[in-house]
Parts: sequence; C-alpha cells; structure tokens
Amino acid sequence: MPMIRETIVATVNASGEAHLAPLGLIQDDDGRNAWIIAPFHPSKTLDNLRAVPFATANYTDDVRIFAGCLTGRNTWPLIPANFFPVPRLAALLSHAELEVMRIEEHEQRPRFHCRVLSRMQHRAFEGFNRAKAAVIELAILTSRLPMLPREKVEAEIAYLNIAIGKTAGPEEMEAWGWLMEKIEAFYGSA
Repeated sequence: MPMIRETIVATVNASGEAHLAPLGLIQDDDGRNAWIIAPFHPSKTLDNLRAVPFATANYTDDVRIFAGCLTGRNTWPLIPANFFPVPRLAALLSHAELEVMRIEEHEQRPRFHCRVLSRMQHRAFEGFNRAKAAVIELAILTSRLPMLPREKVEAEIAYLNIAIGKTAGPEEMEAWGWLMEKIEAFYGSA
C-alpha cells in the first residue's frame, strides 16, 4: 500500500473562495514530487479541484485545525500566495503547492494526480506527541462515523483516550473535546 500523509488541503472555487479539508494525501510515485488527492463524492474539495485544478497541502502540527474542519470550525487564518491561486494556512510547519495533472474518475473517490510545484518551510518541527496522533486518529474516525460500526468507534476511542490522558496539552484537549462532541451528537441522534 502507498504511504498516506495527513494534511489540511486548501482549494478554491471559481470565485476564489477558499475551502479547507483534512485529507490524507496518497503517495504517487516517489511521494516527493507527486501526490494523489482523493476526495469523496460529494464534497467541496472535489468541486473546487474540478473548477480550479490547484491545491495547497498544509503540513501543521496544530491538531485543532484537523478537528475544527470536521466540527464546523472552518475559519482559520489564511495567507495568499504570490503567484499561486490557492492560499495557505498561516499556522503551519510547511506547505506544498500542487497542480492537478490528471484525474482518474471513480464513482466514490476520484483521484486527482498532482505534481508538486514548490515547497516552503515556515517553522521548526518540535517533535512528536502521542496526543496529537490520537486526535488525528479520532478525526479520521469522526469523518467515517456513518461507515463504521459503533462498537469499533467506541473501542478505538477507549484506546486513543490513553494517549490523551498521558500526553495532551491544552490544544490537544480542545481538539479532542470538539471531536467527542460531534461523535456524541451523531450517536445521540442514531
């Protein structure tokens, strides 16, 4: 299986309005110069990539952005690019500007094969934190609630909660809380 790198993907519609979505970029070829974006039908990301075939892959360690995008907290500061149609997040470690080279159609998840036009570093990576990884895993679970059995979700939450309890700081706790609210609302209505 190819490597998948969790990012915040920025796209724009034909009017230039930006949209942020947490997405795993799929390694294409060596993974350095080519990535695949595979958004689900229907989605703003999918519509935007068809309208404007460019994206920004935002590499951030602020897990609140991942959780926020999944829980309706979509307003994160963006910085316009000089000569690129898609902005980047202000709070990030680095970013890559991507251009769609071809589209592999699929009824559930079309694959947008992209080449990397440029990469830029913005601040230093301070190291790993198990709580950040737990929030990312919970964000992925949250995005798939209708597709997963409740028992699996609850078992995963119990396991991930160990890392939260041992290593979370205020940002991770806030992001975890947002995701748990969404999960509780989902099951509360089921």
